[in-house]
Amino acid sequence: MASEMIVESGSSIIDFGMELVADHTSVVSLNLFVALLCGCIVVGHLLEENRWINESITALVIGLCTGIIILLTTRGKSSHLFLFNEELFFIYLLPPIIFNAGFQVKKKQFFRNIMTIVLFGAFGTLISFCIISLGALHFFQKMNIGSLDLGDYLAIGAIFSATDSVCTLQVLNQDETPLLYSLVFGEGVVNDATSVVLFNAIQNFDLSHMNSSIILQFIGNFLYLFIASTVLGILVGLLSAYIIKKLYFGRHSTDREVALMILMAYFSYMLAELFYLSAILTVFFCGIVMSHYTWHNVTESSRVTTKHAFATLSFVAEIFIFLYVGMDALDIEKWRFVSHSPGKSIGVSSILLGLVLVGRAAFVFPLSSLSNLTKKSSHEKLNLEQQVTIWWAGLMRGAVSMALAYNQFTRSGHTHLPGNAIMITSTITVVLSSTVFFGTMTKPLIGILLPQPKYTMSMLSSEPSSPKSFTVPLLTNDDPNSHSQSQSHSHSPLGLFLRIPAHTVHHYWRRFDDAFMRPVFGGRGFVPFVPGSPTEDPNQQWQTEGPLEAALDDNKTILIQTRW
Repeated sequence: MASEMIVESGSSIIDFGMELVADHTSVVSLNLFVALLCGCIVVGHLLEENRWINESITALVIGLCTGIIILLTTRGKSSHLFLFNEELFFIYLLPPIIFNAGFQVKKKQFFRNIMTIVLFGAFGTLISFCIISLGALHFFQKMNIGSLDLGDYLAIGAIFSATDSVCTLQVLNQDETPLLYSLVFGEGVVNDATSVVLFNAIQNFDLSHMNSSIILQFIGNFLYLFIASTVLGILVGLLSAYIIKKLYFGRHSTDREVALMILMAYFSYMLAELFYLSAILTVFFCGIVMSHYTWHNVTESSRVTTKHAFATLSFVAEIFIFLYVGMDALDIEKWRFVSHSPGKSIGVSSILLGLVLVGRAAFVFPLSSLSNLTKKSSHEKLNLEQQVTIWWAGLMRGAVSMALAYNQFTRSGHTHLPGNAIMITSTITVVLSSTVFFGTMTKPLIGILLPQPKYTMSMLSSEPSSPKSFTVPLLTNDDPNSHSQSQSHSHSPLGLFLRIPAHTVHHYWRRFDDAFMRPVFGGRGFVPFVPGSPTEDPNQQWQTEGPLEAALDDNKTILIQTRW
């Protein structure tokens, strides 16, 4: 009996010791990863003026170098500090990135181009999805890469239709290229949401018995997810604005209103996950609504705090993602399965990259021509140089593609099937090559195709790039000759049909917003002025509206310096 107790106590001590060793190993890994994040920030700052390298590429390169060092020190057993977990990406890293994108977006430009953004982000993604899926089905069956079924091929189409909006946002600048930034950024958000919805729909439906009923259910589910996700994000944003406006936490503590804004933003994302909706769309529109209403209802110090807090969280999450992708690219376990046939792996990666190029070109240029029918002024139309830039900037693939590929072809970060291993390594290769090559060449390409004077005045803006003080350049009066030349296209039946929503909806929305929404939910110029209130005198706010609207009517070039 005593000997059994000694054995049990000894085994308990061993288990406890192993737990301590495991905990200490985790602490060491966390320390190294935090140190690498700090290193990425420092190196990124030193390379700030470099026109070839951005933060994403810097983090990828540092991750690759770190992976090589870990491989050498562990004698080829591992190349990363953590196992990739798609839940970590979708639950913790993606929400601050997408929310900050909606919070900082220039709403005027985004909604002025909403028809083009929906064309590119939704219909364009569907076109790319079909081309990549059919191409993969045609080529990969001939290559005999493994046991892939119809669901896998459709999943490949969804995986590689997801553009990397994170990297694109770092490549383009919304102050230097406002029109292109608005289109590429808006398309990136809608594209990610569309790709994730497609991916989830593929996993939820039985594709072995395809018929008209299944297709109709698929389309209905797709539309339901889009509409419901958008409405949920708007409702949560309005709820946060109403609570902060009515209770006004700033009278006692600015910490409470800052904490409430951050938690409500994350709450919108988790609610969408709870109801199986598109959390990307939900948190994006929540960010837009909170920047339009909630942000103006808090104190001045809270405005500065929230703006920098959201931007900082997004920045750290972006660096974290690309740093890990760089390290995981050298995972020896996945490459071991394809080591006996490297030519096949290279061939799969090349085919996927070619399908990405073709799939994007198949919708960017035709849909750009269709979008030009909705534009009155030649300044608002997309010329060939701008179309090429949009096509090029959206060729990058990133963490969304990685997360979806891991979800489809691995179990808990591991895979033991040759076909799945080839798809994982090919995804890593496409993500790395597209991010490094296309990301590196995007800035020089913009400089060649769109010289500074050509695109700085290409889009009207009456909003700040972020919730803060801003300077607004307005468009000059259009050339009568160019206007008359564009009338023949803008007066076509299709052009009139597509253009009416883009112009009249915004006009009626402004009237509805001023009459009903802002008095209830607050916002610029509609929060009562009391000592210590979050806004200044409403009369001062409305003084900025008059000259702005007059400038729009007179089509004059003015420069306004005001507070948003």
